[in-house]
Amino acid sequence: MNQIPPPALLQSMLRIRRIEEALADRYKEQEMRCPMHLCIGQEAIAVGVAAALRADDCMYSNHRAHGHYLAKGGDLTAMIAELYGRQTGCCGGRGGSMHLIDTGVAFMGSTPIVGGTVPLAVGSAWAASLQKRDTVTVIFFGDGCFEEGVVHESMNFATLHRLPVLFVCENNDFSVYTRRNERQAERPIYRIAEAHGMSAAQGDGNDVEQVQAMTSRAVADLRVGRGPWFLEFHAYRWREHCGPDFDDHLNYRSAAEIASGKLDCPIERFKSRLLVNRALLPEDILQMEQSVRSEIDTAFSAALLARKPTNDEASTYVYA
Repeated sequence: MNQIPPPALLQSMLRIRRIEEALADRYKEQEMRCPMHLCIGQEAIAVGVAAALRADDCMYSNHRAHGHYLAKGGDLTAMIAELYGRQTGCCGGRGGSMHLIDTGVAFMGSTPIVGGTVPLAVGSAWAASLQKRDTVTVIFFGDGCFEEGVVHESMNFATLHRLPVLFVCENNDFSVYTRRNERQAERPIYRIAEAHGMSAAQGDGNDVEQVQAMTSRAVADLRVGRGPWFLEFHAYRWREHCGPDFDDHLNYRSAAEIASGKLDCPIERFKSRLLVNRALLPEDILQMEQSVRSEIDTAFSAALLARKPTNDEASTYVYA
């Protein structure tokens, strides 16, 4: 598989960041009537993992799904339309921010139920194994989700059957407002996963190239039956747990910590690296920004022009 070139990695991260910022700016208009969890600050994990996958590899996500959906190739206009409750949304306007799906790019779904997609991803990998396909399945979840029993049941099952599934833990150190050391014994998450009998490693979630390289190594093993794999990536969530704003006034993390977390911005770090290495010029970045802005404006306009579902359609897709 060809690796995604560095400028394309930067553009993908920048695109996710600007889309999330646009959503945050427009949320206060009260037209998006769904809870929203933004991934600002965590873009390198979604982009780095997706860059190591094939188009037919399956991806599952959680409540903080925008970056995963976009990195896998999900349709931006359909995502925005979904947040506005429009019929052209990727779930027909019925699910909102936390229910995204695009089977055309093998983004198999996200859900707000903590841990809810983990066994689904394992089932997807089991199907691939039974059918002798060399596709892999990726499941994203946070450090809070790691405390759910179903995660460990799923890891045990995946190890028992040597399934081609990659567990990706985005460790931003918080479950809502509670720090990890208040919820878990002081031991690395990936070591606990390793104790289930699978390969596991820990990496810097702010370094998109490291994320891509580590994922590529794991995926190569998964394709030849040396699965499952577990990757833990550390990152920093910039904004509030749920919503478009900042929650610094709640004082559950210090001003110094927040400043330090933002200083290690994955986009600015990678941008500086590319500029220093002359893999990219300042005018290239300006062009990226203009291209992303144009795409966002077009997507919002199209989404807002789409119609809303009618009452007569309320039972569509409901099965009994």
